[in-house]
Amino acid sequence: MQTVWKGSISFGLLNVPVKMSTATARESLRFRTLHSKCHTPLKQKRFCAKCNQEVEFHDTVKGYEYEENKFVIIDDEDLENIPVESTKTVEIVDFIKLEEVDPIYYDKSYYLRPNEGGEKPYLILRDAMTKTGRVAVAKVTIRQKEHLALVRVSGKALLLETMFFPAEVRGQEELGLPELEERVKIKRAELDMAIELVENLTEEFNPEKYKDEYREELLKIIRKKAQGQDVTVVEPEKERPQVVDLMERLKASVEATKKVAGD
Repeated sequence: MQTVWKGSISFGLLNVPVKMSTATARESLRFRTLHSKCHTPLKQKRFCAKCNQEVEFHDTVKGYEYEENKFVIIDDEDLENIPVESTKTVEIVDFIKLEEVDPIYYDKSYYLRPNEGGEKPYLILRDAMTKTGRVAVAKVTIRQKEHLALVRVSGKALLLETMFFPAEVRGQEELGLPELEERVKIKRAELDMAIELVENLTEEFNPEKYKDEYREELLKIIRKKAQGQDVTVVEPEKERPQVVDLMERLKASVEATKKVAGD
């Protein structure tokens, strides 16, 4: 695994040297932008409008726009000298129970593995968290951004989840749900039927069960076109607006799922 960050976990008076690697990878299909006339891939160029010339990467610098068209130049030395502990340390702040965290805060997952000299304290921290059933709230800086983070045990490894700060999570006020609840009345029988349907469809989570069907269908189209085959797109029939008897739909769904459960 490629290391994207090296530092240590600060755990009380202990420092656990670790390496960080991404734990997930998107399987999305990437498309190149081509010239429609000759199908040649287009190149992205760095172009300076003032100097009217193309700029090589080694001639670029980082700039923060503090006013319109006014910039402060920030170099690598400035970034390295920021006096924040989390630039080189996963700084554990608190231990909590995992169920206390709303998944809306989760951003990206990273594996933590022990660096040289950190093997024993790594295992001690992992086993202590496993025995107590706790996860750690921490702070860490990755690629010039400080993140709130959650360190937890996953299998035999420590996993770090970067998280959004509360200020980065949008509120629900604009959704208008309290007004909706005032306007829409739910019958007890409808709720009971919906609960029964949920119970009938409840199973143990098995991630291998779920596939990216959109990606698979897109790959089929790509393979056919690469082989010179025509691809026929079937237009779905337009559904006519209809009055839905919610209770009847719920009853039918419950009956259908009972048959599935009995198989």
